[in-house]
Amino acid sequence: MKTIAVIGTGYVGLVTGTCFADLGNKVTCIDIDERKIQILREGGVPIFEPGLEEVVRRNVAAGRLCFSTSYAEGLRDAEFVFIAVGTPSGVDGEADLQYVRAAAETIAETMDHPLIIINKSTVPVGTGDWVADIIRQRQPQPVDFSVVSCPEFLREGSALADFMSPDRVVLGSLSREAAEKVAQLHLPLRAPIVLTDLRTAEMIKYASNAFLATRISFINEIAAICEKLGADVKEVAAGMGYDKRIGRAFLDAGIGYGGSCFPKDVKALEYMGLLHGAHPALLSAVMEINRDQRRRIVFKLRDVLGTLRDKRVGLLGLAFKPNTDDMREAPSVDIAHMLVREGSEVGGYDPVAHDVAARVLPEVKLAKSPYDLAENRDALILVTEWNEFKHLDFVRLRSLMRTPVFIDGRNIYEPQTMWNAGFVYFGVGRGYSPKKEESERSLA
Repeated sequence: MKTIAVIGTGYVGLVTGTCFADLGNKVTCIDIDERKIQILREGGVPIFEPGLEEVVRRNVAAGRLCFSTSYAEGLRDAEFVFIAVGTPSGVDGEADLQYVRAAAETIAETMDHPLIIINKSTVPVGTGDWVADIIRQRQPQPVDFSVVSCPEFLREGSALADFMSPDRVVLGSLSREAAEKVAQLHLPLRAPIVLTDLRTAEMIKYASNAFLATRISFINEIAAICEKLGADVKEVAAGMGYDKRIGRAFLDAGIGYGGSCFPKDVKALEYMGLLHGAHPALLSAVMEINRDQRRRIVFKLRDVLGTLRDKRVGLLGLAFKPNTDDMREAPSVDIAHMLVREGSEVGGYDPVAHDVAARVLPEVKLAKSPYDLAENRDALILVTEWNEFKHLDFVRLRSLMRTPVFIDGRNIYEPQTMWNAGFVYFGVGRGYSPKKEESERSLA
């Protein structure tokens, strides 16, 4: 059993601390947000992540997991300290490191015995060296420490599984001994471990997320061309995916990516490249295509309805992806704002993100169910591919609407099924069909 402190109780910090406790370690999660710590001490979880609350409670009951607002308490017997605080985007796309700085300074001022300090937050290349400098400068008296970069690869909605069954564990440090000690912590996961230097480990994280975002924008660009040429992007992606060099993952055309990672990390990597004299044209194009996907949906709806002024439009799904209530950089936010600016009355429904949406989108009228949302609407837009949306009663849904326009922003439905139910249906990059033209003429 090792003694671990984790700074930050967001998605990354809370999942990391809880999973290390579940592996048999003694973990203290530290956060300066007293509200969060109180929720956790009372047996709740301040974020939505499937299965997390149960694992938190199990490890608290076993005495392996506790929560504190005190660095002194959390670091008292710790050998490892994970920094897992937020790094939001700044004005120009740069990562805002104020919370990392605050954590490093407080660790330096508090530590009284040797520590291995592990950057788990997604941070710009060079941050590990910067953190080490801060700690050396802020220590009241010299105490040995090492800094290790251990970037996270957790997907919201499946974070527990991603931690316990990772594709790889990346560790970077100037101290081989420190990196190997952190590797020992991860051995129970039976995953490949990549040992490298600090800056390379930091870059692996950014390059990985940027590549996945690039795949999404690539297939969305292909979808736009498919629409012009009459091809079906779903079949194109399937045909491409059989090639082992390409694979099928992240080739689903739709409204584009969102959330707390891809938008922020691609922006930050572009900023780093520009700052140091590189020419990150591909990254710029990836972001532009992603922005365009949201606009395309609104432009398509305007073309179909003739105008968006005084139209009643419903958004099915508001979270940026299923199995989370996270609405950071969610496509629903941009789409709702564009529709409101065009003069539409916008409604929305999400099975989990209702409370978050009430704060983020106060101008959107929230419904209690998909059918409540559909009542007297001129159009519905499928934004988030929640499983419950895959089994709707389409005939009932159609009967409630004023105008049967349905835009499937995630291509989860078969066009023929939707046309048979009486919808004027549009996917993303689904190509030409005589039945599609017939359904469009029904609006005339």
